[in-house]
Amino acid sequence: MRLRVAIVGGGISGLSTAYFLSREAGGEGVAVFERSFIGSGSTFRCATGIRASFTTEEHIVLMKRSIELWNSLAKELGFYLRHGGYLWLLQEEHVEVFKQYSELHNRYGVPTRIVDPGFVEELVPTINRESFYAALYDPMAMQADPFTTLYSLAHSFRESGGRIEEGVAVKKIVVEKGSVRGVLTDRGFVEAEAVVVAAGRGSRELLSTAGVDAPLTPIPKHALITMRYDRLFDPLLIDWRSSSYIVQTKFGGFIIGAELGEEPGGVAQPRIEYIPCAVKIWGRYFPWLPKVYILRYWTGYYIMTPDHHPIYGPVDGVEGLYVAAGFSGHGFMLGPATGYVMSRWILRGDPGIEQAKRLTLRRFAEGRLIHEKAVFG
Repeated sequence: MRLRVAIVGGGISGLSTAYFLSREAGGEGVAVFERSFIGSGSTFRCATGIRASFTTEEHIVLMKRSIELWNSLAKELGFYLRHGGYLWLLQEEHVEVFKQYSELHNRYGVPTRIVDPGFVEELVPTINRESFYAALYDPMAMQADPFTTLYSLAHSFRESGGRIEEGVAVKKIVVEKGSVRGVLTDRGFVEAEAVVVAAGRGSRELLSTAGVDAPLTPIPKHALITMRYDRLFDPLLIDWRSSSYIVQTKFGGFIIGAELGEEPGGVAQPRIEYIPCAVKIWGRYFPWLPKVYILRYWTGYYIMTPDHHPIYGPVDGVEGLYVAAGFSGHGFMLGPATGYVMSRWILRGDPGIEQAKRLTLRRFAEGRLIHEKAVFG
């Protein structure tokens, strides 16, 4: 088998890249390799949220483009997208810094604003308005269903002639004389002109087989979902004090994510204290919450970089090798932008979004870190 592009990782980043490649140049000669099943990593464990309310130009600009693409893709492919917004619930000591964040958002065309508890109560009628002082409201933010999104991208990619190889693990990137030659899988060698590493937690180890050291650190995360209930609110809510969130899904269940102080590089495994911790945080806001039934609890990872921005684009010193990893909890929402910039880099040698050029692996060697502050969950 000889490929134009081999993409390692069948999550939102890999399949978005495959989709945009196929849309511009056809799917023939493009294959996605996924060691388990598509979406089995972070994509099917995510909080469903999509926002541009970040604290750096790079994230804001990329996410504004991603939101444009989310809207167009939802119409084109027919997957679920809810324009529910975000509400960052703040205590008094948080308000001044979030006013500064909002001013930055507004400068780049993201219409966030500080609102009072009465405004929040209109959007979230059952909330205890005494539990917070104010909120940052992001009306541009949205929520999507990761399952229908990913299956829609995969279907379109396959229809274009692309291949998705599930249950096939890539063990090594084969490099000769400074250029990619292909990948070695557990089923044999596959020749490829270009390789995209979008393998989430496995990205650092895989890149090391090509002599590339990428500063990617997994941090264990926890989430639960309740049984389905009638719709109570549309926005995704963030308790900034505890770095936790709650969102009601398309089907009515509430997803709750909360911090447990996990060690970087640790193994994600269930902890008995997680459920009471999550319920205690959100029970302050919703007195009814301790009475709901929990359906499922799962663990996963944020794959963090030192500055909480992704690593995008070509790798210096290895021609034909590209990276899309290290999203620090934001990979799902950045998915369409990731596919757009990666496909353009591969096909045209330019990402099409100037700010993406600042997020290559080179920035760490050159000390050009770009620190994102609005990370939670």
